Amino acid sequence: MANNADPKKIVLAYSGGLDTSVILPWLKDRYPGVKLVAFAAELGQGDELSGIEKKAYASGADEVIVKDLREEFARDYCYPMLRAHAIYEDDYLLGTSIARPLIAKHQVLVAKQTGADAVGHGATGKGNDQVRFELTYQALNPKLKIISPWKDPKFIEDGLTDRETAIDYAKLHKIPITASKKKIYSQDRNLWHISHEGAEIENPASEPNWKACLTTVVPVEKAPNKAEYVTVEFKAGNPVAVNGKKLKAHEIVATLNTIGGKHGVGVDLLTENRLIGMKSRGVYETPGGTILYEAHKSMQQLCIERDTQHFARQLAQRYAELVYYGQWFHPLREAMQSFFDTVNKHVTGTVKVKLYKGSAMAVETNSPSGLYDLQLASFAMSGYDITAARGFIDLFGLPNQVRSMKQKPKY
Repeated sequence: MANNADPKKIVLAYSGGLDTSVILPWLKDRYPGVKLVAFAAELGQGDELSGIEKKAYASGADEVIVKDLREEFARDYCYPMLRAHAIYEDDYLLGTSIARPLIAKHQVLVAKQTGADAVGHGATGKGNDQVRFELTYQALNPKLKIISPWKDPKFIEDGLTDRETAIDYAKLHKIPITASKKKIYSQDRNLWHISHEGAEIENPASEPNWKACLTTVVPVEKAPNKAEYVTVEFKAGNPVAVNGKKLKAHEIVATLNTIGGKHGVGVDLLTENRLIGMKSRGVYETPGGTILYEAHKSMQQLCIERDTQHFARQLAQRYAELVYYGQWFHPLREAMQSFFDTVNKHVTGTVKVKLYKGSAMAVETNSPSGLYDLQLASFAMSGYDITAARGFIDLFGLPNQVRSMKQKPKY
C-alpha cells in the first residue's frame, strides 16, 4: 500500500541534464529537510559526466554517488537483448529502454546503502521512462516511496510545464545548465546508442537537421568513399572479439561505435508507438549495435535450425515489447531469456561485416557449428534421395487437393 508520508531521504537518478538539475533544488522546496542523494550511472555517455559531482552539489545534492556500470550494462543487459535479437517495431534497437532498468536497480541498491526511504527520477508523465523506472523500483523493493516530480501537481503549480519553463526556473535559481531555448533538443546517450528528440524532429513532416542532431555518426553523405571490413567473433551468441582482438563487452561496443560511426552506420528515424498510447518521433544513433545485430543475424541464419529460428523470431518481437515497456525484471522476460540462451548455444564463429555509406552487411560467416552443407545446397542432384521429394510434395499438398475436390473453390 502507498505510504503518503513525506520522504526523508531520496536517491534521485541524476544525469546532470536540464530536468534532473532543476529537480534537485525543487525537491528541497517541496520536502523541507529532505536529504538528496544524486546517483549518476556511467553508461558510456562520453564527457557528459565531467564535473557532475560539482554540478550536483551546486544544484542542491547532499551526497553524490557515481558508479561505472559500462561492463555490467553491455554484458548483462545489451548482450542478453542481442541474443534475443530484439528490435522494437522493426527499427529501434532499444538503447534507452535497456538502460533504465539497470539505473533503477542501482538506485535501489544505493537506497539500501545510504538508508534512503525513497527513489526518484526526472522522467515526464508523457514518456516511457517513467514506467521503466517505476516498474523496476516496484519489482526490486516495493517498500520504497517513488518520487516523480513531473507527475506532482505542485510541480505544475510552480510553473514547470516543459523544457522552456525548466530553463527559466534554472536561470532564476542560478542552477548550472547547458541547455538553452535555441538548443532545445533532448538527448539521451549511453554506450549502446544516442537518442534525439525535440524541435523539428517532433514533426513527422520535417526532415531532421542532421548536422545539428547527429553526435557520433557522420551523415552518410560525408562517409568515406571506400568500404571497410570488420570481423566480429561470437561465442554462444555473445560477441567476444573484434578483428581478432579479445575485448570486454563494453570495449567491443565502444570499438564498433567508432568504426561504424565514421561510415554513417546505425542512424534510424522512427515514429514509434509509446507504451502510454501516443506516437513520438526520434532520431537514434546505434552504430556498434547495428553492426552487432547484423553479425548476430548472420550467425543465427547459419547455426540455428529452421523451425527454432522461425519461432525465435516470433518471440523476439514480444521480448522487444517487454524491454520497451520496462518489464526487464518481469518473469516472462526471464523465462524467455532461458529460451534464447538455449537457442544461442551453438551460435559460435566469426562474421565479416562490410561497412559502406551507412550500410552494414554481413558478407562472410564461418562457424564450427554451422548447418550449411555445400553438397546439399548445390544444384547437383546428389546428397539425398531426390525421388523422395515427389511423395513429400503430394503429402504436403494433400489438404489443398482434398479441398479442391470436395468444395470446388472458384478463383
